[in-house]
Amino acid sequence: MNVRRVAITGLGMVSPAGLSVDENFQNLLQGKSYVDTITHFDPTDFKVKIAAEILNFDPTKYMPKPETDRMDRFAQLAVAAGTEAFQNANIEFTPEQEERFAVIVGTGIGGNQTFIDTCKVLDQQGPSRISPYFIPKLIGNMGAALLAIRYGAKGYTSDVVTACASGTNAIGDAFKRIHYGLEDFALAGGSEAPVTPISIGGFSVMRALSKRNDEPKKASRPFDKDRDGFVVGEGAGIMFLEEWEHAIQRGAHIYAEIVGYGATCDAYHITKPSPDARQQTRCMQLAIQEAGISSQTVTYINAHGTSTLANDVTETMAIKNLFGEQAYNIHIHSTKSMIGHTLGAAGGVEAIVAVKTLSTGKIHPTINLETPDPMCDLNYTPNTMVEDDIEYGLSNSFGFGGHNFSLLFKRGPA
Repeated sequence: MNVRRVAITGLGMVSPAGLSVDENFQNLLQGKSYVDTITHFDPTDFKVKIAAEILNFDPTKYMPKPETDRMDRFAQLAVAAGTEAFQNANIEFTPEQEERFAVIVGTGIGGNQTFIDTCKVLDQQGPSRISPYFIPKLIGNMGAALLAIRYGAKGYTSDVVTACASGTNAIGDAFKRIHYGLEDFALAGGSEAPVTPISIGGFSVMRALSKRNDEPKKASRPFDKDRDGFVVGEGAGIMFLEEWEHAIQRGAHIYAEIVGYGATCDAYHITKPSPDARQQTRCMQLAIQEAGISSQTVTYINAHGTSTLANDVTETMAIKNLFGEQAYNIHIHSTKSMIGHTLGAAGGVEAIVAVKTLSTGKIHPTINLETPDPMCDLNYTPNTMVEDDIEYGLSNSFGFGGHNFSLLFKRGPA
């Protein structure tokens, strides 16, 4: 089969660390935590009172007020990040090209706040008072649908739901569609707005979250011995992907190339990773094999790195299983140490961070890594940004249900 190269020519991101890709990346390089006491709702009665929130997001900067009222926050964030990515790509389409334009935006839980608000209306006012916009605000495909409507994308448009791996899954699937000639262009990534009472309460009773309410800035601490769970964050990260030759011909700026995509399933447990790390290892291996390079060529990994006891150990084991002694020479970091775990958006956000890392050579720190864990003994870029010349890098995402996805990026041309 004649396969095609896939370029990344546009980036868009909103997170607790900023409202644009550049603002986010510069703030992450500073090693600052954006975790604090929850303000989106009153957390008084909750055991977990902390999260990483986007505090200054104004959706009306991206769309008229009547439109924002018909969207859940996760869709607003998707439109914001997708708008930046599309504008950053600086492209215009003919009607024929619109039919070769895909949009794939993943989310783990979709319109969470809309569900909560509508349940209150049903309970207090009855079914006749439910908004006619309830279903369109609730369903997870609206991030993709709204971007398709905005930019006239008439190709494959879909929502991917693979829990915390949704964003990486979406980018990988979009890559494959262009790679195999089914589309020529795509907006792809993830969006999530999970700082809601039901999400915080639900993850809390699972004992998945950090309870460092008195030290929120210290709560997210991937790979540290004293980690006690992840911190919920919100955000969106979306890329514009394009067939390589088209990008070259129009003189587009190419941030990076997607050269490999791995996807596996643990088939083990609904929430726990398989302790043998075999399928996480194979996931990264598949991405590297597709690129046709040696594993020794990979010198950087944006880790899933959740700050949970099991995940951090298992991911470390997977890296060592695949890379052997080379594992100790790889630059590894966790973006979640600063902006928390953005669930379905994490893969999109972290893929963008990985691409910016390759293009700048600047590797943001994993903060709060203070006490070494004998089970996590690799180079996680502790607490201070470093610089290096990186050509190939992986971005990993592993979701509840055992979903494993890895993207392999190659630095774009000078």
